[in-house]
Amino acid sequence: MVKIVLLDCESIGLDISLDPFRALGELLVYPATPPELIAERIREADVVLTNKCRLNASNLSEADKLKLICVAATGFDNIDVSFCREKGIAVCNVKGYSTDCVAQLTLAMALSLVMHLKEYGTYAADGSYTASGRFNQLEPPFHELRGKTWGVVGAGNIGMQVARVAEAFGCKVIVYQRHPNSFYPTVSLEELCLTADIISLHVPLNDSTRGLIGARQIELMKDGVMLINVARGAVTDEKAVAMAVESGRIGAFGCDVYSTEPFPADHPFYAIKEKPNVLLTPHMAWGGVETRIRLIREMADNIKAFLAGEERNRVV
Repeated sequence: MVKIVLLDCESIGLDISLDPFRALGELLVYPATPPELIAERIREADVVLTNKCRLNASNLSEADKLKLICVAATGFDNIDVSFCREKGIAVCNVKGYSTDCVAQLTLAMALSLVMHLKEYGTYAADGSYTASGRFNQLEPPFHELRGKTWGVVGAGNIGMQVARVAEAFGCKVIVYQRHPNSFYPTVSLEELCLTADIISLHVPLNDSTRGLIGARQIELMKDGVMLINVARGAVTDEKAVAMAVESGRIGAFGCDVYSTEPFPADHPFYAIKEKPNVLLTPHMAWGGVETRIRLIREMADNIKAFLAGEERNRVV
């Protein structure tokens, strides 16, 4: 019987059924696995399932029975794919499962920030509205999205979905990506920074995107630009972003991803987390209930395909 080990079930959510995995073999589930226990827990596994555990030479070298690693994500930067290729360990990810959910949070962040929902919600909740004696409150001023230029950095599945919804709100959409986009104008990163009123990031983390948005790019941006990062924390220079928020160069900032997760008390964003023009969320964009059910089913289908000698969502 195939031995399947799930290293970090808590990161996927304890409310989602794992029966699709149980139908394929003997399933051993760990809520979480600290780095020092990974090697021991995967030693006898044929298949390893993980979301965020880092798998590399230090913990894979003794897993002699391991044939397949299934990542519960699209990004696989936590897997040493070179080592896996060398050792003949297959690696699968899941593409496109979270497109709608991540795009949904991106637009929710933009709408919340542009409408100042944090401030207006607090005004009503803390009694200020009741005490005011006025039927309405219009401070701070808020704006429509219509007519704004939305710059999409990375026009993959998620970026394109964001572009379509932004366009439906009346935004002019421009994109930055390596290859020309047949639906929206493709511009350089510099032109996008110079032109966009709203910039959202949807690129994978790799050598070419690490630090993609830093002090130089921020200096090019319009004063008061809105920046939203739902990609990976390290695609930005987080210190430069925090400084730009403090100075007002970035007028509104939404972020769901961080170079260290959870971000510690000495992280650059800790000092700006309570600002009214900042909306930070705990890496939850991908995790809608329907999204996670889809994720589990896709991972199970990856395992089925592998056991049948077929290639499906293969990274290695």
